[in-house]
Amino acid sequence: MIAPEFSRPIDVRQCEGKDARLIASSEERAALARRFALVRIDMLEADLALGRDGHVVNAAGELRAEIVQSCAVSGEDLSVSIREPLAFRFVPEADVATEEVELDADACDEIAYAGSHVDLGEAAAQSMALAIDPFRVGPQAEAARRRAGIVSEAASGPFAALAKLRQPE
Repeated sequence: MIAPEFSRPIDVRQCEGKDARLIASSEERAALARRFALVRIDMLEADLALGRDGHVVNAAGELRAEIVQSCAVSGEDLSVSIREPLAFRFVPEADVATEEVELDADACDEIAYAGSHVDLGEAAAQSMALAIDPFRVGPQAEAARRRAGIVSEAASGPFAALAKLRQPE
């Protein structure tokens, strides 16, 4: 298995009542940008409060990232700020349910771990990746669509005729 680019392992036995501040180095950010197909990651940080319930580790806090991604239409660089609450529950592999469980929006992400360590950095990196809008468009998107001969949904969709009625002649 390939080692994660942003690995911050912590011993499960040392998690109770601890706070963790994770800051990705420039090399780690560059590697994560390649992995997640981003132009670059200018900042990636997370602050987590850790607690234990037996062999289960709970982590809660906040993720902050400054990324540059490509517009889904024009390819232009878009600067994006990410601020996400984090809530993880690290569970020993042997205790992970094999049946499908439905989670609500407030549920923690449950992450299986083996051995005596959990990787806070990899969990934070994956949370950042999930927060990225893969279809984000920038100010040049409409012009790029027109150049490509693509008619926008607003101009051809079900409400296009109504929109024309609102326009002054």
